[in-house]
Amino acid sequence: MANAPVEKKVTWASAAAYAGSTGLLAVLAAVQDNARLLDPMPDGVTPFVLAIVPTLITFAAGWQANHAPRDDAAASGG
Repeated sequence: MANAPVEKKVTWASAAAYAGSTGLLAVLAAVQDNARLLDPMPDGVTPFVLAIVPTLITFAAGWQANHAPRDDAAASGG
């Protein structure tokens, strides 16, 4: 199972977590006056870099989650 392909739901959940976290962190960075954690990074890059952490957590959780087995007919949409 180590070389099994990543399911679409895991990919989309990871992408959604990244997009949501990026938006939230951008807002937080804009309203926070003294953010020492964010100081070394350029303002425009900060939300994208920090969003990697929840994205990786979401991906790992989705990868480890038990998935219901599907038969070939259901997996192919038919």
